[in-house]
Amino acid sequence: MISPNAQLAENIFDLGNVGQAPTRDGYGKGVVEAGEKDEKVVVLCADLAESTRSHWFREKFPARYIELGVAEQNLATVGSGLANYGKIPFISSYAVFSPGRNNEQIRTTISLNNLPVKICGMHAGVSVGPDGATHQALEDMALMRVQPNIVVVYPCDAEEARKATYAAAFNGKPTYLRFAREKTPLFTTKDTPFEIGKAYYVWEGEKPEVTIIACGPLLHNALLAAKELESEGISVDVLNNHTIKPMDRGAVIAAAKKTGALVTVEEHQVACGMGSAVAEILAEEYPVPMEFVGVRDRFGQSGEPNELIEHYGMGVSAVKDAVKKAQGRK
Repeated sequence: MISPNAQLAENIFDLGNVGQAPTRDGYGKGVVEAGEKDEKVVVLCADLAESTRSHWFREKFPARYIELGVAEQNLATVGSGLANYGKIPFISSYAVFSPGRNNEQIRTTISLNNLPVKICGMHAGVSVGPDGATHQALEDMALMRVQPNIVVVYPCDAEEARKATYAAAFNGKPTYLRFAREKTPLFTTKDTPFEIGKAYYVWEGEKPEVTIIACGPLLHNALLAAKELESEGISVDVLNNHTIKPMDRGAVIAAAKKTGALVTVEEHQVACGMGSAVAEILAEEYPVPMEFVGVRDRFGQSGEPNELIEHYGMGVSAVKDAVKKAQGRK
């Protein structure tokens, strides 16, 4: 586990002052940086270059950009072929289409052969907003983490997304990177630690009674909840668990031993998501009371992003309620 002395941006609790950017912007910047470092990096897209921010790579490296059109199955198979011949392919589309539509091709041509294709799922979660249930991927991490060989990373903000994209380019593994469409708080800095497979603390209470383990942009809601709980006399820790697979088992077990109760927070189905992976570790190693914040066996719907986060029980108040429930079960 990385040292808990993570450096966060100033004013992270002031939504009026904290910077805002979609995590997909971090992908666009990170893949360009990876392309500058290694000419083997190529980007493939399924007719969504602007939406996925792949057009930034296309503008810089047009000869290494491949537009496949609306053909997500081909996106995976062409990517696997390029990887088999030494390239480092990033394949990008909406998460409901990749890995949603092309899951079988990812399984058969990428993960089965352990090829270092980077699967970039955009517009994930209910925060896509008005696009509605058909475009709100809530099952994608479950699809990916169940497949052997695939690494799964869900960065918390645009800066961490940039780091995750760059790191994934050179990890030598098939990797699923999950990104959001909506602007979300930009609360880490270039100096904040990041390493695939390593969780780190972003908040430590004086006498923590519960650990909140969060991933993705909802980590910011976890931080807001921690601050409000502190004012109510409840001390918590908050762990950024950006890597869903391979998860930082040591950090999860240490957190359970330290506080004796956990709350997981994710913009995904509770079933088979990050919280489920945490529960699997604790069931084997150190069972403690747990509560889960996420979508509970429902599809999304049209609405404003923040409205949907609240409706599906993933807002700050929901995190606080889960902490209090976990605390009461100790």
